[in-house]
Amino acid sequence: MAVRPILTVPNAVLKQVSRPVEAVDDALRVLMDDMLETMYAAPGIGLAAIQVGEPVRVIVMDLAREGEEPAPRHFVNPEILWVSEETAPYEEGCLSVPEIFDEVERPAQVRLRYQNYQGETIEEEAEGLYAVCIQHEMDHLNGVLFIDHLSRLKRDRAVAKVKKQTAAA
Repeated sequence: MAVRPILTVPNAVLKQVSRPVEAVDDALRVLMDDMLETMYAAPGIGLAAIQVGEPVRVIVMDLAREGEEPAPRHFVNPEILWVSEETAPYEEGCLSVPEIFDEVERPAQVRLRYQNYQGETIEEEAEGLYAVCIQHEMDHLNGVLFIDHLSRLKRDRAVAKVKKQTAAA
């Protein structure tokens, strides 16, 4: 396993739409293992493959709280089948937009289908932080960042702040 560099705004790769994965194989599992290690090192709770420069429809996530046993999850070719009419606000952040947090309104519940680490197809409902995180990460697969849900002014300020942080590093 290896920690990979995480792309940050305004890197154009982050705006690409990721392509579907043909098969869950050993090479893909290496990518998912690297993504988890990268996410834990950052630290974060979710990471899409495009954030490490791989434009494929893969997400890793771990919503375990500090002090809890790690609970890594793998999502290959995830798709949202249903969203609730009810929405909920949540303050989001992103490893590709470091140190920027803002409230985003999203559907409160979703039903999704994906393949897991073994390539098995899973269908399940998500709510709360899980629903927020899966929607946030799936946005990445479609070239959308959480700041794209904000006003133009807030988005431009966020990008400028990240550029400034990156230049200073």
